[in-house]
Amino acid sequence: MMKFNRTDFKQRNMEIWNEIAPRYHKRWASVNEGPFQSTSKLIELVNVSKGDRVLDLACGTGVVTKKILEKVGDSGYVVGADTSIAAIKIAKKWNGLKSNLDFLNIDAEKFSFSQKFDVVTCQYALFFFPNAQKALKNIRKSLKKTGVLGISVHGHRDKVPFFSNILDVISEYIPDYVPAGTPNLDRFGTKTALYNEVRKVGFTKISIKDFIFSYNPGKFDDYWKNYLKYIAKPLKEKLNSLDMSKRKKIREIVRQNTISYTKKNGDIIFPWQVLILTAKY
Repeated sequence: MMKFNRTDFKQRNMEIWNEIAPRYHKRWASVNEGPFQSTSKLIELVNVSKGDRVLDLACGTGVVTKKILEKVGDSGYVVGADTSIAAIKIAKKWNGLKSNLDFLNIDAEKFSFSQKFDVVTCQYALFFFPNAQKALKNIRKSLKKTGVLGISVHGHRDKVPFFSNILDVISEYIPDYVPAGTPNLDRFGTKTALYNEVRKVGFTKISIKDFIFSYNPGKFDDYWKNYLKYIAKPLKEKLNSLDMSKRKKIREIVRQNTISYTKKNGDIIFPWQVLILTAKY
């Protein structure tokens, strides 16, 4: 088995996000549905106030950044940072030109700022960092002594069936569908795993709240077609490499998996667990 290479992973992940950022923004980030119902919860829990200096790390297309900017007002200052140039371009357009807002293209494991922040937020990204400890240490160094950290992550795979219903089936037919060693989306999907990772760095007063949101991807045909439409090119190529009979079989197994979440009108309603952590410097 090929050894996991962090540098290669980060490069591949950046290329993927540059490709999918427009689709991700349109389908997920720009609408208050599914896991993005947590955005306002995150801002509320870190208690962003007027005049605060805030870093939104791994800001993606700037949805959390925008809500933070509304809270800090003209006297505050916000930095949105991400490795994806395409995502930052969308974030700039989404947020508009503001004198107290900057967007930077940086690696979460390799950044530093000369001035400290009151708050650092990081939504749906900690699990993507190969060296999460290094990223968390950078975050802590960037906070004031009175600073607050806020992190949102997806819950355990069993509590986010939107993903697991499809990935589990496809992975049986394509073992390397997700390359070996790739950080899992639910890597910090339990309170214990998330708490321990953050505590190692020295953060205190750690609190983790558990939210269960609902997401309706439509009827099964919508769920399946949109998955194929929105996945990144490397995954799409692997799936398309299967012969038609196997693809049909995968589709049918996935359909069976959704039955317990399907209402009488045919709509699928998935539960979606999100964990939101707050901690003090």
